[in-house]
Amino acid sequence: MSLTAGRSIWRSMGTATLAALAVLAGSMLIAAGATRIARMLPRPALGSTIPTSTAISAQDGQLLRLTLAADGQFRLWVALDQMPARLPSAVLMYEDQWFYHHPGVNPAALVRAAVNNRGAGRRIGASTITMQLARRIYRIDTRSPLGKLHQIAAALWLEVRYSKHDILEAYLNLAPYGRNVEGVGAASLVFFGRPVSQLSVPQIMTLAVIPQNPRARRLGAGAKSRGSALDHARRRLWARWAEVHPTDARFSGDMDLPGDAKPPDALPFLAPHFTDAVLRQAQGSVRTTLDLARQRTLERMLQSYVSEQSAIGIRNAGALLLEVNHGTAQMRAYVGSADYRNAEIDGQVNAVTAKRSPGSTLKPFVYALALDQGLLHPRSILKDTPSSFGPFSPENFDGRFVGPIAAEEALVRSRNVPAVALASQLSRPTLYDFLRASGVSHLNSERYYGLALALGGGEVSMEELGRMYAILLNGGRAIPLRYLADPPESAASARPATPLGERLLSDEASFITLDMLEKNPRPDTGQPAAPAVAWKTGTSWGFHDAWSVGVFGRYVLIVWIGNFDNSGNPAFVGVQAAAPLLFRIIDALRTQGLDTGGLRRPPRNLARVDVCAASGDLPNADCPQTIATWYIPGKSPIRVSQLHRRVYLDASGRSACGPGPGVHEEVYEFWTSDMLRLFREAGMPRRLPPPAANCGNLTTDTPGWDGNARDGDAPQIVSPLRGVVYTLRPAHLQTLALRANIAARSQAIYWFADNAYLGRAVRGEDLAWLPARAGHYLLRAVDDTGAVDTRDLDVEVAP
Repeated sequence: MSLTAGRSIWRSMGTATLAALAVLAGSMLIAAGATRIARMLPRPALGSTIPTSTAISAQDGQLLRLTLAADGQFRLWVALDQMPARLPSAVLMYEDQWFYHHPGVNPAALVRAAVNNRGAGRRIGASTITMQLARRIYRIDTRSPLGKLHQIAAALWLEVRYSKHDILEAYLNLAPYGRNVEGVGAASLVFFGRPVSQLSVPQIMTLAVIPQNPRARRLGAGAKSRGSALDHARRRLWARWAEVHPTDARFSGDMDLPGDAKPPDALPFLAPHFTDAVLRQAQGSVRTTLDLARQRTLERMLQSYVSEQSAIGIRNAGALLLEVNHGTAQMRAYVGSADYRNAEIDGQVNAVTAKRSPGSTLKPFVYALALDQGLLHPRSILKDTPSSFGPFSPENFDGRFVGPIAAEEALVRSRNVPAVALASQLSRPTLYDFLRASGVSHLNSERYYGLALALGGGEVSMEELGRMYAILLNGGRAIPLRYLADPPESAASARPATPLGERLLSDEASFITLDMLEKNPRPDTGQPAAPAVAWKTGTSWGFHDAWSVGVFGRYVLIVWIGNFDNSGNPAFVGVQAAAPLLFRIIDALRTQGLDTGGLRRPPRNLARVDVCAASGDLPNADCPQTIATWYIPGKSPIRVSQLHRRVYLDASGRSACGPGPGVHEEVYEFWTSDMLRLFREAGMPRRLPPPAANCGNLTTDTPGWDGNARDGDAPQIVSPLRGVVYTLRPAHLQTLALRANIAARSQAIYWFADNAYLGRAVRGEDLAWLPARAGHYLLRAVDDTGAVDTRDLDVEVAP
């Protein structure tokens, strides 16, 4: 053999010999031990040091946003068992059929490639899945023989350290798909707009063939048209696939359909403020609680409303929709500004998380706390009069005072003075305590705010305000705001400072507060909303912010109107600017079929009672009009009204001490002097009773005075008996019969145990009562004239 011929043979077989030597070298390296190789190659866990993108999807899986990884690539790690089984099978069929049988390098493929590639024709590859992975992980330049040896050694090393499962998973997550797209997880979202688990068979065939030549087979407009490089490759794979998997032949027609791939620059960027917030909580593939249909509705309504109201200076708005479900408040829609991309309104600032003055939107919680502390019930009469609380002299928004006003009306009409008066009477917890417990952050000291806190003197975010109203819907228990459908343990949601589920308000107070707010008339009809909406507005000082909050069904909706530069506008009044938008959104959501749930059921420990409409107390015999209201047994203040009193008058109209010739009776209202002054200023002077007559130790304006009164006219308790200890047997729940004799002019009697109201019994009837505990009670029987009898009672429980 000539020297020239030998050289020719060596050149033709040089690559094959190199491949054989590489395999031999790899075997020797393996035999030398892992310690020596560890010094040669990096040893990161597969995928642990590779930056990844974050894919944020709505609750239905639709992609909202896909971020770039730190190295500028779209790359999303997906576990192998979360991929459709066809995908790894198709990749192995096309790329590496002997994957599960070789040690990371396929010597036969190397020799075959060496022989084939010595000419100038079409070149074929010999890299296994493991070798391709090694090149991408360790960034090996394989264009030189030394680089190829490095790649082979690295592949053998990967096979020693990792399972076939881990290697295949890593390859599928790092395979190149053209431009800056890597891995099937990112490719399926970028090109098909769906998670890899939802890929169709044609889409799987497409993704399986691209990594072999991503530049020539790059997805995009027309990439899958008949005759393209990508189309040829996927059809070759499909022919082999259909032969091996004949049951999939039914998808042959789908392979001929036009391609639906999109270029990377068509990626969605939806709910931008929401996804900004999610990125601060989680990474990787994130499914959120956002309802994309509701999100689009809120965005559309805000943009159209701002456009309509631009003439009066309304340029920006935000809104938040929460659904209270299973003890969490889930984000369903989240709009941080009217236009995220509008720099003129600082559109990228987030109104949902920005701290703003909430105005009167905190008043419902003053009333809820007052309900729990026994300061009022919905028909309790409060004073809306000029008042001073130390140096603080609050005024109402309209600059007027209305005098006596029922608590629920004071809340609905957002009167400032009654709210501040109630806040001043709160013991622990105060409104400040409640705000801290519900999760309001960055509060100054309670003394810093004083009573102005009840009128919006502090700052809260829309997110925090939404959580507080969600607490009302959750029966008064602390509740987290949930962004993620499957939150991790570390950062699942925005949580309140109080442990989840801990009670901040009673179920009864929460129900009554929402019930009072449901009586607030809509701004467009002047009537309460139907179906019911419990809603409240707020206006900050200086007209910087207009708020409206609505609770309907399981949902809480908050609307804010204002400017991020904190400039004021007289048009920023809650009821005029924010409330119309609130109801537009609610009406639109209901039109779209939003299930607003059934009627809220009152708690079992809540009762109804008739009270005197003018005084809010139990009606005496002279009260001309009664009205039903809720009360919480054992908490709500219940007493017999003394506003209306019967007065004896002689023929000259002067007070008399009792009946007699020429004496008649009339009923008068006995108001305090400050209330009488307000009535006069309002043009509604009250009829004043005549000066009291001197009737011995009592005068005719003494509460409970009766000119016919005798010692025997007061109620007389006849049951339970005096000095008897009553025994309760747990196995047999028996009630005690409460009975009292009353005077002839009395029609009803009201029973109390200590300070707890038990109920009302008409003449001749008993009241059945089941003591809640063993111990001592002071029973009181009060008739409708205000006369009272008491009796001590001891109750024990039989063993």
